[in-house]
Amino acid sequence: MSDAQEPVFNIEKLYVKDLSVEVPNAPAIYLDREAPQIDVNMSTESHPVGEGMYNTSITVTVTAKIGDKTMFLIECSQAGIFRIQNVPQDQLPMVLGIGCPNIVFPYLRETVSDVVVRAGFPPLLLNPVNFEALFVQQQQAQQQAQQQAAAPAQTH
Repeated sequence: MSDAQEPVFNIEKLYVKDLSVEVPNAPAIYLDREAPQIDVNMSTESHPVGEGMYNTSITVTVTAKIGDKTMFLIECSQAGIFRIQNVPQDQLPMVLGIGCPNIVFPYLRETVSDVVVRAGFPPLLLNPVNFEALFVQQQQAQQQAQQQAAAPAQTH
């Protein structure tokens, strides 16, 4: 087997694509000692950006509230550019949906924690994410949607 056919997986660049921090109720919110309710929404996205080059990003929105008052709102999109070559086409979705997010996530986690501290709050560590389980769930949902779309409408 020649070197040209060996699978290639390289991290070309890791970067913060977008970052926003809001503390809408400052300074009064800093005097509130109640523990906030934390809501985290996350999504991943991958797309080609050149021959054998792919961009994978994870976007997270973290909202901390005390009652109906927002303590802070953070939106962060952390991304990476990856060189992926000579990987079988049927394995590429797994590399993009599991492997790349697993590499990007620790950087996202660090960025969010750092921003929360810089906003004047105690550190917030995002819980680990099982990207393999999420990938399987997404694949199953897509298959179900395709089956439902392919099934002829039944009338009685």
